[in-house]
Amino acid sequence: MQLIPALLPSLIQAIDHVIEANAEEVTALDQAIGDGDHVTNLQRGIKALTAQSDELAKLDWPTAWQKIGMTMMTAVGGASGSLYGTLFVAMSKAARERPLDLQVFAEIFGSGVDAVKQRGKADAGEKTMLDVLIPVAASLRQAAEDSVALPVALENVARTAIAGMESTRDMLATKGRASFLEERSRGHIDAGAKTSQLMVCALVDVLAKQLTTPA
Repeated sequence: MQLIPALLPSLIQAIDHVIEANAEEVTALDQAIGDGDHVTNLQRGIKALTAQSDELAKLDWPTAWQKIGMTMMTAVGGASGSLYGTLFVAMSKAARERPLDLQVFAEIFGSGVDAVKQRGKADAGEKTMLDVLIPVAASLRQAAEDSVALPVALENVARTAIAGMESTRDMLATKGRASFLEERSRGHIDAGAKTSQLMVCALVDVLAKQLTTPA
């Protein structure tokens, strides 16, 4: 399968649908230990990307990721907008003049996740979206190193995202509003980790279907 920006409308639509379908559940998670506005903010950014999807499909990957990053920063706002914006802008910089295969994408995504860690001054184990993004980046790197077939790599990414999301349930929050709850933050899945997992799995589903669709 050739990964081309023409897939972006389908990818954005899949993300829009999965966040909408799970909005009530995620809002309840966010209300338990956060501000309760995570889904609303995220959907604002997704709607902005939906409006740009045809334009994005005509760009090369670095330019598309740059535009996505800037859109997320301006449309979402707050911590999530800054972090997702940083992810895509950093991916754009790492992708310039490089052919996009699994190994290169693993490196590009890893660069994006590292930038998010720096921007958020956070790491794995702190009950944030990084508890999904960091393991997913590691899964992609391992798949590239082991020359794993793309369908298997995608399955591993989805499983890893789900496990990362679930791992936040028993973590102590150390970032954001949830950190003020201290021990009371345990027992709740982080809303940012949940939406990250949902989006990763939605992207995997689209790509897996592309693999099985006859040319």
